Amino acid sequence: MRSALNRAARAVGGVRWYVRELTDESAYDRYVAHVRTARPDADVPSRREFERMRTDRQEEDPRQGFRCC
Repeated sequence: MRSALNRAARAVGGVRWYVRELTDESAYDRYVAHVRTARPDADVPSRREFERMRTDRQEEDPRQGFRCC
């Protein structure tokens, strides 16, 4: 019984990881890890600030992605 629950938990974890990568939900986590590694004394922006920076960058450079609205 326990091994079946472990397999199910691993499967759910794998699906969660896949969906986060597919939707780029994990971009903030990667960014925070990068900032803390590259510049440990730098302030890490909040999730909201990060999303604003990312959206601004995408709108400034059309190669970053298409946004119609």
